[in-house]
Amino acid sequence: MATSTKEYKPGEKEKFMNKRQLAYFRDKLLAWKADIQKESAETLESLQEYNLNAPDVADRASSETDRSIELRARDRQRKLVSKIDQALVRIDDGSYGYCEDTGEPISLKRLEARPIATMSLEAQERHERREKVHRDD
Repeated sequence: MATSTKEYKPGEKEKFMNKRQLAYFRDKLLAWKADIQKESAETLESLQEYNLNAPDVADRASSETDRSIELRARDRQRKLVSKIDQALVRIDDGSYGYCEDTGEPISLKRLEARPIATMSLEAQERHERREKVHRDD
């Protein structure tokens, strides 16, 4: 029997990270990665068509700024693809959905909102507070 994840939503009453949940999150991550890669390909196409020889200096400067912003966004997305790949590895090795700090399950709501999450909300908040304290030193 093939398991369809199209209409499925993980529920709190079922066994945490069962095969169906893992398939659901794998599909979600793969779709997200495909969308990012499609956008990146479109950006590359537009950058290749990009013309630096605009006659007006202000137009050229504006185009350069737009291009720089686009390249920074693509760099963030490249890092996001890496995090998606890491989440897919965690699905394969059985550690997906569990906090890397405490080993406790990450809530399904958090994983739904941020499928690349590696920490429970509480552990993430503690981590961010510690970072802030060290940054303020």
